[in-house]
Amino acid sequence: MLEPIGSAEWPARSLLGTLSPPARQDLLDLGTEVRFDAGAVLLREGDNDRHVFLLVSGFAKVTATVENGETSLLAVRAAGDTVGEMAAMSGAPRSATVTACGPLTARVSQSHELRRLLERRPVISMALTGMVADRLRWANRRRLDFRGYPAKVRLARLLVELAESYGASRAGGVVIGCRLTQPELATMVGAAETTIHKVLRELRADHLLETGYRSTVIRDLSSLERLADLLGRTHGPTDDV
Repeated sequence: MLEPIGSAEWPARSLLGTLSPPARQDLLDLGTEVRFDAGAVLLREGDNDRHVFLLVSGFAKVTATVENGETSLLAVRAAGDTVGEMAAMSGAPRSATVTACGPLTARVSQSHELRRLLERRPVISMALTGMVADRLRWANRRRLDFRGYPAKVRLARLLVELAESYGASRAGGVVIGCRLTQPELATMVGAAETTIHKVLRELRADHLLETGYRSTVIRDLSSLERLADLLGRTHGPTDDV
């Protein structure tokens, strides 16, 4: 379901989007509000802090350092999502770095505050567990895509999922408000940067995609779904099989 950016509704697949209004308000009341500028680091890989962020507006990128020392983009998070909950609940060091893509507002709370809320509101605990499971399935699906599809199809599948999860309908297309660089797209679909450059050029030439400053516009979502081999799906992108 695509919602207008800045509307009172949260993305349907976000944590806030799955909750009832009373439970959603309880989560929004947790902690204190903080604001970040573009490029600010919310969480850093390897740190041992235990706070959690609930994103209220904006986008963030989740990255990690691979064995050769390069940085790999793992995921994008947007308003309605949480970041940092795994380390907060497990006590393990941060497994990734989270960076603001643009101006971002969040609610920050400590792990003990979140635990108390989850004990008091089991419905939020169940929703959070479901969100973590969805993310694991998404990661598994990426690994399967690497084996089963060429780079162009993998990129199309990624763009469709970003549009469905975080896109906003506008005249002339669907806007994804977080602009991903070519190296970042390459790491997310497991392809060389030169290959992604070629694929993006082809998608623009076919009038399927338009890239701009801090945003990507999908001009023809149904055609992109056809390219991604996603038409006629019986399961949503975060459903189990």
